[in-house]
Amino acid sequence: MGDIVMNKTYTSRYEKRVQEAYQAHKESGAPTYILGIETSCDETSASVVRDGREVLSNVIASQADIHKRFGGVVPEVASRRHVENITLTIEEALADAGKTLADIQAIAVTYGPGLVGALLVGVAAAKAVSLARGIPLIGVHHIAGHIYANRLVEEMDFPLIALVVSGGHTELVWMKGHGQFEILGETRDDAAGEAYDKVARALNLPYPGGPHIDRLAHEGVANVPLPRSWLEPGSYDFSFSGLKSAVLNTLHNAAQRGESIEPVNLAASFQNSVTEVLVEKTLRAVREYGAKQVLLAGGVAANRGLRDRLQERCKAEGVPLVIPPFSLCTDNAAMIAAAGYIKYEKGQFAKLDLNGVPGLSLTEQ
Repeated sequence: MGDIVMNKTYTSRYEKRVQEAYQAHKESGAPTYILGIETSCDETSASVVRDGREVLSNVIASQADIHKRFGGVVPEVASRRHVENITLTIEEALADAGKTLADIQAIAVTYGPGLVGALLVGVAAAKAVSLARGIPLIGVHHIAGHIYANRLVEEMDFPLIALVVSGGHTELVWMKGHGQFEILGETRDDAAGEAYDKVARALNLPYPGGPHIDRLAHEGVANVPLPRSWLEPGSYDFSFSGLKSAVLNTLHNAAQRGESIEPVNLAASFQNSVTEVLVEKTLRAVREYGAKQVLLAGGVAANRGLRDRLQERCKAEGVPLVIPPFSLCTDNAAMIAAAGYIKYEKGQFAKLDLNGVPGLSLTEQ
């Protein structure tokens, strides 16, 4: 019983320190430096961002070469590598920014969705720093981070539509203001990034497959008939499992007939099918909801075919489009710090019982 009382007392003291530090900083009017931490999958990243907009450092320790031989991310291997990298990554991010922990006003960390073991490494590190320094701890949704990567490029103009396309997520998100997320549509099966990886595997391309498919697509002609999955009339949901199966069946049937299909043409046809559905549903949502701006977010935002097609269609529709640079498309901590800044301004802080939540919903975070 004594331990429980002591823990509650200690927690209360911590929360009081956090509020005092927050109020003192707000009253000072000084710049806000947030340390971001991202460990949701296979990148260990730490970043220092000033006032939610200026990236002072963004260190990423990638595990791509480690997981490449397995053809995908191995959760246990990823978690162990995060443990090895997290402290060094934070130290490097602070050094690159010319800051120390004494200069940091808050810690923003991804707490979901993602691989639970990987998430826990980042969350534990963030809680340790928050507790030691007595500064706010901010839990950030991974997809919110991808969306706010755009704010590191250009200010958001609400209301807006965000198209989030990554390895595990494909979503259309409606935002009326900062931190307000409404999901208009999401993937029902394979996300776009997953479909890219599976098609790449069928073409004997290395993991991750997206960049290789994109490269081949620009060398080929989209002359292989493949389906477009529009789903029910008016639906903003996505489904790419059928398209993936159609590609596999096309390759299998051609092999049975003793025919060959040019990989570059198949890649171009597959990419054309994916990007057409993504772009047209996005523009339909823009018209229906009256969006002032479109944001492209997520790892697949680095896909040149998608970027070019969306730019072309947004220009034709007269709606501004914001796309992060390639360095901010993949998982990184700068985007987490940028999203965390919005919560910092609102005083929305996590407690020391913050945990990793693998299936965290964007609308409930």
